[in-house]
Amino acid sequence: MTAINSQSKRSGKNSTFIIGGVIAIVAGLLFAYLMFYTAPEENMELVKIIAVTNDGCIGETLDGFSVNVGDCKAKPGQYVDVLVDQKTKDRAMAMNPTN
Repeated sequence: MTAINSQSKRSGKNSTFIIGGVIAIVAGLLFAYLMFYTAPEENMELVKIIAVTNDGCIGETLDGFSVNVGDCKAKPGQYVDVLVDQKTKDRAMAMNPTN
């Protein structure tokens, strides 16, 4: 009877380690996804200001994507250098490939 109980306890510990390992792997994959696919990849680009609103300036990149510049002192028609998230542009191209 004691041999069965000790084997049962060992089996329970092994199951706990396996479940913990699976949870750790899933958490690691989720972390990798968040770091590599959703983190912004910003590059400096020349943007033409097309509108000035109460919330800031709206600009258009040279390849036709609109971006929210934020608070700026530029006027419509002026060009400014701003950080633009390249991953957002890639997602926009994937949603509308006709551009």
